Order: sequence, then structure tokens, then C-alpha cells
Amino acid sequence: MNNTAENVTIKRMAKEDVDGVIAIEEKAYGEHHWSKDSFMQELNNDLAWYYSLFNTEGKLVAYAGTWHILEEAHITNIAVDKDHRRKGYGEALLKHILDDCYKEMIKYLTLEVRVSNKAAISLYEKYGFSSFGIRKKYYQDNNEDAMIMWTKNIFYDEFKLPFEQKSEELTKRILINV
Repeated sequence: MNNTAENVTIKRMAKEDVDGVIAIEEKAYGEHHWSKDSFMQELNNDLAWYYSLFNTEGKLVAYAGTWHILEEAHITNIAVDKDHRRKGYGEALLKHILDDCYKEMIKYLTLEVRVSNKAAISLYEKYGFSSFGIRKKYYQDNNEDAMIMWTKNIFYDEFKLPFEQKSEELTKRILINV
């Protein structure tokens, strides 16, 4: 194991981040990515919480978004630049989202994920999400199905204790500055 953890910075997404986010979107999703206007609207949406992740060099390499609605958070997206994957950045963003949910007293998280995205499904399962169904032909680019995933109440020990352990393990690899 690496003895020195990488430092990353996660902050609320700002308007000046959107061009970098679009660059990640284009690489990740091709022509079926969100538009700049979509992100700008989300930044003005009171329910939306969007985050930008900057690596040690200060480069925007990942982002995530959620909607906070009463006791529930819906993860709208987590994307990592293709050149910076498998470094724990998606996991760091997911941990940050969960940390914010604890602060905001949000009990449940949900999301949709492509059934073919095994890496993302594995990450979500690692953090206590379970599959609760399929949305048929959810993705417009290829009519791929989406798996619907939910957490149990994140304040219950059966969720919180494993989350705390995984958070501790992650911080040995990545130091998250906020």
C-alpha cells in the first residue's frame, strides 16, 4: 500500500467549473452528454448539490451531483475523466455526498446506473446500495436498462458502521480537502 495519500479537493461546483465538467462529460458520454445550460440550471436549483473534484495538480478531474428532497438524496451523476479513473476519485465523491447527507439529516440515497457499468455498481454496493429494480430502456443513446439502487436508512448502524470503516480506509489513500 502507498504510504502517502494523495490530496484532492472537493468543493461545491461553481460556474467557472462547468467548462471542465463538460469536457469530462464529452469524454465519458460522447454526444449524449448533459449540456452546459443543463449544468448552469442545476447550479441555480435550490435542491441541487453539485461537486467538483480537483487532483493534486489542481486539475478538475471528476464531478458529482445530487438532489436533496426532504429525507432523500438522488444522485444524478458521478463522472471521472477517462484519463484519471481507478484512482478512487469516484469513491471520494460518493463519500463526500454521504458526508453531506449526514450533515443535512438525509436518510436515504437513490440513483440509476447503467446495467453494464459494473465498476459503478460495485462501488455503490460497496457503500451499501442495493438494487431495487430495473428501468427498461432508460438510456436514450442505446436504450440500455438502468438499475435502480437505494440505501437503507444511513443512520442505522448496519449502514453507518461499514460506511465509517470504508471512509477510514479511503482516507489512507486519498486525503479529501473541502
